[in-house]
Amino acid sequence: MAHIAVVGAGITGVTTAWSLLGRGHDVTLFDKNRYAAMETSFANGGQLSASNAEVWNHWSNVVKGIKWMMRADAPLKFSLRPSWHTYSWMTEFLANIPNHERNTVATTRMAIAAREHLFAMARDAGIDFDLERRGILHVYADRTGFEHAANVNRLLARGGLMREAVSPADIRALEPALKGEFFGGFYTQGDSTGDIHKFSVGLADAAVKRGAIFVNEAAITRLSRDQGGVAVAFDHRGSAHDARFDAVVICAGTASRALAAQLGDRVNIYPVKGYSITVDLADATSREAAPWMSLLDDDAKIVTSRLGADRFRVAGTAEFAGFNRDIRAERIAPLVKWCERHFPAMRTEHVTPWAGLRPMMPNMMPKVGAGRAPGVYYNTGHGHLGWTLSAATADMIAARINADHAGRTTMGSVAMAAE
Repeated sequence: MAHIAVVGAGITGVTTAWSLLGRGHDVTLFDKNRYAAMETSFANGGQLSASNAEVWNHWSNVVKGIKWMMRADAPLKFSLRPSWHTYSWMTEFLANIPNHERNTVATTRMAIAAREHLFAMARDAGIDFDLERRGILHVYADRTGFEHAANVNRLLARGGLMREAVSPADIRALEPALKGEFFGGFYTQGDSTGDIHKFSVGLADAAVKRGAIFVNEAAITRLSRDQGGVAVAFDHRGSAHDARFDAVVICAGTASRALAAQLGDRVNIYPVKGYSITVDLADATSREAAPWMSLLDDDAKIVTSRLGADRFRVAGTAEFAGFNRDIRAERIAPLVKWCERHFPAMRTEHVTPWAGLRPMMPNMMPKVGAGRAPGVYYNTGHGHLGWTLSAATADMIAARINADHAGRTTMGSVAMAAE
């Protein structure tokens, strides 16, 4: 079988490596960090959420974004410094508004397919990642948000997902710890939550045990393709190295755009910063006051996950500020205040803040498929749904590589369902 380089050891990279190993290929996994999943896959919201599959390309989100531009604590924040990348991405984002329904349906189908792939990976690799299969509860403060969600349900249903409408009384019954007044909500029993970092590290370790080579602290300096395969030049702990492979899969998150350019491809990923806090539930009162049900507050654009008995993850916001990774106090404060408002007995004195860059394509769809040159592939650009979609797209790209290697398809640029 083929010897394949996978660039990036976040959630998409490690699931891709695992899927390729399962098909008999030799795999070398590269990452610039010392450990797997140290960037966007480190501390996200934790939701495996087919119910959050609606793509963002909608005029209502554009209007909200304009209204929020002058608020430092707004869920969506723009730093509109002159940048061709930023404005080209936004232009393509707007151009994809007519594809909102089609892409939402396609994303829903991928998210549902990903569930069993991910659970199977965890079983086969023996990974404990604080999985909670209690479903996800979306809550809405007013009729407008609830009715928009009801319209989205039509698209989710076309993709195979059914959400159950719930009343304020139902919300209290589903999650008694949640305080506040809500107009209504929707509950998705099939969704779940888990620790993306624990899963990714566990799967990377299991892949090495199965025969993969993990080259950590390896900065890719050049990628090139010729008739003999793919050449990967990299700096490993201060020493320059070159290696050759039959194929390469780019799973490098926000770095994928620059790597793709070296291979003659345009992959217009933009880094959209998101924030999270992890609340240390250090006392019995806090553990009792924190919810076990995963929540999505649509008005605040906040999601939550319970990660074991003593951790509570709260994540949200989207910030367009290029590759800036600064953790800004004014962006963390709304997350803490939201906790204090809805879970007043839970102590928030021990909170760990984090920020990561979501790799987003303008159409909100992951880039999954072949590049222009033979032997070049992409599984990247999953945006806010990398944890949710990764196991499905890993299976898709591994199946494509398998078919290409067996000579059943013609290599090159091919339109796949996720493109």
